[in-house]
Amino acid sequence: MKTNLLLSVLFLATGLIGCKPEGRIYVEHKELSPDLEWLQKDTRQFEVPVQDSSSLYDLTLSFRYATGYQFQFVRVQVTETSPGGEESVNEYELKVREDSGDYIGEPGLDIWDSEHVVETDKRFGETGTYTYSIAHVMPVDPLNYAMEIGLIVDKSK
Repeated sequence: MKTNLLLSVLFLATGLIGCKPEGRIYVEHKELSPDLEWLQKDTRQFEVPVQDSSSLYDLTLSFRYATGYQFQFVRVQVTETSPGGEESVNEYELKVREDSGDYIGEPGLDIWDSEHVVETDKRFGETGTYTYSIAHVMPVDPLNYAMEIGLIVDKSK
């Protein structure tokens, strides 16, 4: 009986870990610092393989932060470099606290995970590997209570 229960739990856990939303082509999260801070000079890079330039995509940034994060937003600069070397730079403001001061996102004890769709129906001009560099552009340095930044790319529905 215990063996069947253990096998069922392992099977379920393996299935959940292997699940990927339909249309998702990329997801990666990168730790910022074990000291719960993000320095402006500490950019994080993500390499996204694009095999279909005829489809439309949604870009989402994820931000993990700890209770104590003092701002309502985190402002980030995202530099996209195409496989051919063309660069484009965009700044985004990710809202992480309500006007009331409540944190936004999925809570886990004192850690919050938030996802922010920053671009919808994006068309990549060519196939190959796109590089994304993400840095914070907040007025303070370091940015305290910041834990991870992530990039998610899904096919648009």
